[in-house]
Amino acid sequence: MSRFIVILLTSFYIVGCSSNPTPVAPVIDKFEATKYLGTWHEIVRLPHSFEEGLERVTAEYRLNQDGTIEVTNRGYNTELGEWETAIGLAKPVDTAMYKVTFFWPFYGGYYISELQTNDAGEYSLAVITSDSHDYFWVLSRTPNVPESELEEIMKKAEAWGYDTSLMIRVNHQAGYQ
Repeated sequence: MSRFIVILLTSFYIVGCSSNPTPVAPVIDKFEATKYLGTWHEIVRLPHSFEEGLERVTAEYRLNQDGTIEVTNRGYNTELGEWETAIGLAKPVDTAMYKVTFFWPFYGGYYISELQTNDAGEYSLAVITSDSHDYFWVLSRTPNVPESELEEIMKKAEAWGYDTSLMIRVNHQAGYQ
């Protein structure tokens, strides 16, 4: 089992035994899971051990027959020069609120606090929060997000109580020759 999976599992064990969602930031009102499916690029995150040293991080979401969502997180470990993958399961709790596990029966909160759409009405950018100020992600359908958009998101994150000075910008060029 890769280091990425072991650390990810341990983190969700520590964070996520709660059955009642307790978001630390607002959660959006309208959400269509089918429009969220597919691949997202991680743009910004807070540091945590299960993604340490990972760049070019993506998350792929696939809808299961029972309404749950399979999640495949993948990142390039720059120290080892190899890809690391973890597969989890997201169970809907409420609109734009999920309980995610990478190691059953331990779950962590996954809350969509902001969601932008493109001109075609497709989801193009998402801000993910959790049950604590230790977890925060900005995801995008493309690996590049305009700086002005990221600045606005960081202002909101600060208003929600996040320490944005700790945020990591994910390098999507790592490992390319």
